[in-house]
Amino acid sequence: MNTHDFTFAGAALRALPSGGLYWPDMRLLVVSDLHLGKSARLSAVGGAQLPPYEVRATLERLDQDLEATGAAQVLCLGDSFDAVGLDRCLPEQDLLWLQRLQAGRRWTWITGNHDPGPLDLKGAHLAELALAPLVFRHIAADHPQGEVSGHYHPKLRLPLKGMSVTRPCFLYDRNRLILPAYGAYTGGLFSHDAALCRLLSPDACAILTGPRPMAVPMRRS
Repeated sequence: MNTHDFTFAGAALRALPSGGLYWPDMRLLVVSDLHLGKSARLSAVGGAQLPPYEVRATLERLDQDLEATGAAQVLCLGDSFDAVGLDRCLPEQDLLWLQRLQAGRRWTWITGNHDPGPLDLKGAHLAELALAPLVFRHIAADHPQGEVSGHYHPKLRLPLKGMSVTRPCFLYDRNRLILPAYGAYTGGLFSHDAALCRLLSPDACAILTGPRPMAVPMRRS
């Protein structure tokens, strides 16, 4: 697997092509904003019709990352489901798949703004988790130190080989690391958006996801 290895707040981390984050010393895989059940929710309220395969596509990605990394711990960094109660509506085949991925691993669900955590599923359910020197939460807080969060679904557009390419990305500076959305069909917020520019310092970096994760300066315009 191609990864981009980097150090943040003294921790040696790996950005995965999928948008997952692996911490080898802790054997910890971190994923954010799976938004499982999004297509079903939109269909139920008469919204945009998305292909009904996003849960399976996301679980397949997660399965592959667990196999590749050998992670013993998984941390889902909030908005694991697209709305409250959708964890109780998973098709049986998908529920069994998720339970198989959980088996034998320490699994933690962080509270998101879309859902309070899938309380009917096994695992710890926390507002945030501190694993020195890092602290994990869903939404970036004020005055962070070693903070890893999600929520914003960052993405970046840049010219590449005569084309304009847009990819989900990690964003980080000395104090804060924001993960891209891991789930299929999640959309994103461009790195030059004012909300992200306020959170990250002018020398912040981006790591593009994709077959070969690549570090570039964070675009602010």
